Amino acid sequence: MSASAVRAASPRTSAASASGRHQVVTWGASADRQGEAPRDRSYRAVVRTSVGGTGTRVRLSNAFGDRPVTFDSVYAGRRKEGAQLVGGSNRALTFGGAGSVTVAAGESVVSDPLSGRLADGSDLVVSYHVLSTGGPSTGHGMAMQTSYATAGNHTAEESAASWTDRTGSWYYLDAVSVETDRDTGAVVALGDSITDGWQSSTDTDRRWPDYLARRLRSASGTGVKGVANEGISGNKVLADGAGQSALNRLQRDVLSQPGVRTVLLFEGINDIKAHSGVTVADLIAGYREIIERSHAAGTCVVGATVLPFKGWSEYDPEGEAVRQGVNAFIRTSGEFDGVADFDRMLRSPYDQEKLLPVFDGGDRLHPNDKGMQAMADAVDLKSLRCDR
Repeated sequence: MSASAVRAASPRTSAASASGRHQVVTWGASADRQGEAPRDRSYRAVVRTSVGGTGTRVRLSNAFGDRPVTFDSVYAGRRKEGAQLVGGSNRALTFGGAGSVTVAAGESVVSDPLSGRLADGSDLVVSYHVLSTGGPSTGHGMAMQTSYATAGNHTAEESAASWTDRTGSWYYLDAVSVETDRDTGAVVALGDSITDGWQSSTDTDRRWPDYLARRLRSASGTGVKGVANEGISGNKVLADGAGQSALNRLQRDVLSQPGVRTVLLFEGINDIKAHSGVTVADLIAGYREIIERSHAAGTCVVGATVLPFKGWSEYDPEGEAVRQGVNAFIRTSGEFDGVADFDRMLRSPYDQEKLLPVFDGGDRLHPNDKGMQAMADAVDLKSLRCDR
């Protein structure tokens, strides 16, 4: 998807500007190429909001499709349980006043605002029918959240009766935003499987960005309330593979999101453990490019130190040396606008190349629920308020 296409899709309304309000992302999930897209399929995506507001908009992405995708019916409502919605909450969304929209290959589209208020920390359910497609679909493979699908168009139904197919992925939906006051902004977590939530408990919103969102909701004196999780399992800073690299997806997944004040960058371990010859200097160059492009877009960048991975199958002393060098840069270079020292928070005091066992999800690389919470607790909330 071109950067210009993303910018064109990003919601900016003159009415909101005139009232001193603006759109802020309340949920996000990185788009990636998925499998062959079936025809005449409905999806019911369950997502957790961070910041609350009015004028809810959803963004539908065909970033990795090779042909147009038509959404002929899109609804949004509040979840009661499972695939069932709160009665009377399911309402149709429009796109330029129309009830259906066709999204060209490589493009995305943002809905018109929905009247009413969307609460913070709530389960929003977006239901949409894909009338015709084929070719690769666009979505987020590892959601750590159960959503639903079914044949035919059942988007307007609030009952769960037709929604019998469960899925652990989100398809096509890659962002939700709300209108709020101009003093309120968002932080985007740009990361890999740890940010994506692997080894956290499914359907419980215990990824570290979820814990961070809860901290921000209860905190006073900070204008950052929105949190978007843009992690992809296996993702790298420098090279495409498990999703486009952080460098190649920065515009679409991060900088195009409305109301972003700060990028929280937590990537590098997959570059290091891949044994591809990536050096400290290589990763620093990648970090500097992300910092430069983010600053040019008016957002700040908080750098998070890379966690220890001794005991993981790909660990070796050479990779550990790169990790130590990268972390020294993050901590001491002064090039980031702030630092979240995840390494110091989660490492064992007895062997600093290992995760502390109480935080280890079991594979010596991914933190468990306690580790995820500890990571969120390591973030200095004041560092997220940086203005440029």
